[in-house]
Order: sequence, then structure tokens, then C-alpha cells
Amino acid sequence: QVCAQLCRRPCYCPWVPPRCPRGSPLVLDGCGCCKICARRLGEPCDFLHVCDQSQGLVCDYSSAPAGTGATCNFEDDEEGCEVNGRVYRDGEVFQPSCKIQCQCLDGGFNCIPLCQEDVRLPTVDCPYPRRVEIPGKCCPEWICEAQDQHLLRDARAVSPLLRFPCQEWGTEWSACSTTCGVGFATRVSNQNRYCRLETQRRLCMVRPCPALPAAFPA
Repeated sequence: QVCAQLCRRPCYCPWVPPRCPRGSPLVLDGCGCCKICARRLGEPCDFLHVCDQSQGLVCDYSSAPAGTGATCNFEDDEEGCEVNGRVYRDGEVFQPSCKIQCQCLDGGFNCIPLCQEDVRLPTVDCPYPRRVEIPGKCCPEWICEAQDQHLLRDARAVSPLLRFPCQEWGTEWSACSTTCGVGFATRVSNQNRYCRLETQRRLCMVRPCPALPAAFPA
């Protein structure tokens, strides 16, 4: 009955298929007639405007009041998160860029940096340190400007032994960056082989995040 009411035969489709947003593939509509952009997580759907089945999404009418439309949700109440138009499963680890790594947790996601954020102070052998982007490398690195020469130094290179005693100094660890799930805490300290101030990070978790109802995706 639904097909008879909503599907016209023969099919009349536009010559040019629609241009879909990132992460939304072209699929056949509910009548199997014309190509449309698949609806993504949380977007409205109906018989004609179908959800992206490749992401495990179905048109969920369970939370729709009488007379209103439904939304795309995970099948079997499966949780996940959407980042830049792509849906990740709960617990899946992914990298939106080479500088950060994230994990999908309970409908949200937590990220940690992959690049060091140390602070380099001027020294006798490097009076003018400067951090720059290096072609072909993801993380920026320090260079030393001495007179008119630019000396590229790898941040992981072994430095000569310190010629002076290093008095240890550091701040307390900050509060966790998230109130639930995996986050990170930071502090500034010189407790390293270079006796140099740097920002240090470590993972932390105050408590697990409560599970979100499938009807309200994050």
C-alpha cells in the first residue's frame, strides 16, 4: 500500500544526480527508482528518504511522536559517534589528522595529541629557538637561529651532557580534561634529560561515561 501511494511508475528522475555532502553516498530511494543522498546519523528520514545502510543506520520511528517523522539511528540500539561525516563504532580508535588520535566512547569521543608540546627556552648554543612546520613531517620541530644560519634540530636527538646542576621544577597535574571517559591531564616540568621546561601529558579517567539512549545520538 505504501509503494502504491508514494511510488510513481514509470520513474522520473533528474538527469544530473544530486551532489551529496561528505560521508553521504548516493543510494536508491525507498521506491528503488531515483538516486538520492543517503541520510546520516540523526537526520530525518522516511520511506522515500532512506538512511545510510553501509553505516548500519535504519529509520527509527520509536522516538517519533504520532504524526511526526523519524530519524536515522543505529540498528539494534548500537552506539557510535559521527566525526566529519563518518560514523565510528563504540570503542573504535581513529585519527582525524596525523596530530591527534581519538576513540569513540558511549556516543562521544575523546582525543589525545600525538605531537609533543614542549617549551624550549633560549640557551647558549641555541639563543633563538623557533618552532616551524617541516615539509613531509606532521609535527612541528624546533630550529635554532644563530646569526644568519638556520640549524635544524630533531627534538629527539641526544643532547650533550649538562654542564650545570639541574634543579627539578614542575607544576601539579591538572584536572582531567573530561568529566567522564578517557581524557588527559597536563603539567609543566623540567624533569627530563634536557632539564628543559616542557608540557607533559598523561591519560586519565574520572569515571566511565553513562550510556546514552539510542533515541538521542550525540
